[in-house]
Amino acid sequence: MSDVTVTNPLQRLIDELKKLPGVGPRSAERIAFHLLKTDAVDALALAEAVRDIKEKIRPCARCHNLAEGELCHICADHRRDQGQIVVVEQPKDLASLEATGLITGVYHVLMGHIAPLEGIEPGDLTIDTLVKRVKAGDVREVILATNPTLEGDATALHITSLLSDTGVKITRPARGLAPGGQIEYANRSMLEEALRARQEV
Repeated sequence: MSDVTVTNPLQRLIDELKKLPGVGPRSAERIAFHLLKTDAVDALALAEAVRDIKEKIRPCARCHNLAEGELCHICADHRRDQGQIVVVEQPKDLASLEATGLITGVYHVLMGHIAPLEGIEPGDLTIDTLVKRVKAGDVREVILATNPTLEGDATALHITSLLSDTGVKITRPARGLAPGGQIEYANRSMLEEALRARQEV
């Protein structure tokens, strides 16, 4: 932090900004002073947008994607193929896959991956509701699009074992995605290749 003396509200804003991922002390200070100088309408619009995402966005009752109503816009779209469920770790992964335009089915967001060393067990995820969705019937294929990491692979393996007696086809995107990579950082062509060449597990 610089030697500039700041008032309590400004210091509080800097301290809160430092909690954001990728924002260090100097970046937090720059953002805070920028907001201080900017037009009040614009600054308050940002504050309102932050409040809105906390007050108006909730998990979809069916797939756990981000939603403003009971169902997200994908689950509420009757044109989507309910027989194909694409399983992802986070809503940001869903957004990356949806941007390819290749998914005609629906999604299921796990809200993480199994990581015992971090204290994240299967019961901490939405795996139980996924199994219930599949066992309810009318599902032909489950695409396990967890990240190609050790934790993502372990999560996919666990889900595969839970669904093994359902008779549903279970596939995994091909390794056009680099091992250890993240879906959110893959470009469109990589995701297209991985989805088109997905393999049964």
